[in-house]
Amino acid sequence: QSRWGTIVPKHRHSIVERNRVKRRLREIGRTRLLPLLRESGLALDVLVRARREAYSVGFRTLRTELLAVTEDMCSGK
Repeated sequence: QSRWGTIVPKHRHSIVERNRVKRRLREIGRTRLLPLLRESGLALDVLVRARREAYSVGFRTLRTELLAVTEDMCSGK
């Protein structure tokens, strides 16, 4: 069974901003990426480390980029 983890460094941001990024990444992993890995038959431990840019982008951008990476992993590229 696949597992999901996130690392959100401080990067001079407040705890409120860090928690927002963590919640967004956790939601994307729970609702989109883990089911995608499960459907493809992969059992992976996925650890996502947010970069500074993650604080300034929206939910849709984070979701799009993470889905692109996950689809590459599932396709074997």
